[in-house]
Amino acid sequence: MQVKRFFAADMRIAMKMIRDELGADAVITGNRRVAGGVELTAMLDYPMEPVASSQPNAALEAELRKTQARIATAHAELSSPSRVQSGRDRQLLDEKPPAFEPPVPAATTTAALDSRAVEAMHSELQGLRELIEVQLGSIAWGQEQSRRPQQAGLWRRLQRIGLPADLSRSLLEKVSTVAEPRQAWRMLLAHLAQSIKVSKVEPLEEGGVIALVGPAGAGKTTTLAKLAARYVLKHGPQSIALASMDNYRIGAQEQLRTLGRILDVPVVQIDPSQPLAKTLQPLARKRLILVDTAGLPAGDAMMRMQLETLADRGIKSKNYLVLAATSQSQVLKAAWHNYRRCGLTGCILTKLDEAGSLGDVLGLTISQHLPIAYLADGPRIPDDLQLPRSHQLVSRAVSLQLEESPSEEAMADLFTGLYNGSSRKVG
Repeated sequence: MQVKRFFAADMRIAMKMIRDELGADAVITGNRRVAGGVELTAMLDYPMEPVASSQPNAALEAELRKTQARIATAHAELSSPSRVQSGRDRQLLDEKPPAFEPPVPAATTTAALDSRAVEAMHSELQGLRELIEVQLGSIAWGQEQSRRPQQAGLWRRLQRIGLPADLSRSLLEKVSTVAEPRQAWRMLLAHLAQSIKVSKVEPLEEGGVIALVGPAGAGKTTTLAKLAARYVLKHGPQSIALASMDNYRIGAQEQLRTLGRILDVPVVQIDPSQPLAKTLQPLARKRLILVDTAGLPAGDAMMRMQLETLADRGIKSKNYLVLAATSQSQVLKAAWHNYRRCGLTGCILTKLDEAGSLGDVLGLTISQHLPIAYLADGPRIPDDLQLPRSHQLVSRAVSLQLEESPSEEAMADLFTGLYNGSSRKVG
């Protein structure tokens, strides 16, 4: 019999360590939270031998689901404010105050032990939940490979592109009845292209007030310069003006003023505390006003004021979220969450020439139904600014796909994310 403890930052890594060292037949006999991660105790009751990959175990999956339901019930009981902790719960810690400590009221001691016991139970239940989710993810991926090998192959190809799990699942459902692999892949990419929304009319041609919003470093000021130069080259400088709400970066203000001198167009500074209609009144005769904004932290009071100013329906500003294609999924989601309050007309994708994958940024635009207005794929003004074509974006995403297929552990982790109801992608 082999018994060993494994320490890792999270449950998924710990499970991988157990599989690598003891094999798929190892039994988890204990788990607990420790400083810096989790500790699992695993046992193997016979010497390791090479074994073939195991088939999906329906009975095991059913038991795991029952256990998951019991954990959810236990969580609900623990969360109930009327629940009185039992003597058995209090024995979980088995701690007594040292003899030299002054006596404390019995009610106070009981309440403290109850609180610590509940906390310990919550921690243990959370560990069990993570353990079950990891195992269910592995089981689900194993069943996908054995029951629908073609779908499993398409799953791998989509993860090489970097698409989020929920979007991948939605696309795969649309080609589940297509038997021929190459046809299924072509149809899947066609569905992906159809899911990408692009602006029907070029925003510059519509005119009005166009504001670029987004986090610091996304490329708002450079993109505004490209838009301004593109418009002036086509329509001349008489009917366009530039405005800036960025009162924090001296460099950004100077860059915009320099651009105005080069293009021979007026530049005004906007005070976010004043109504936007009042500030832009002197420019009322201009056909197009491009507004640059500051990329501020989400909790900053000035950012809230800036978004409220742009949300003023009196001016009817069309606000475009500028997203860097090099950003990670969580950064992109945070940007959309923080800036949607001002009312988003669409988005502009920047830094496509630097991106190693387009899966994350395309996933966000699709899930949030954000039309893509422009693509910026280089530093040249205004040459590196393109109108989007959905099929070209898909082709570009496929050309950037990873050379190697994701590992078994990565695919199991993907399916674990699906069980959690999240949209994590393979990394």
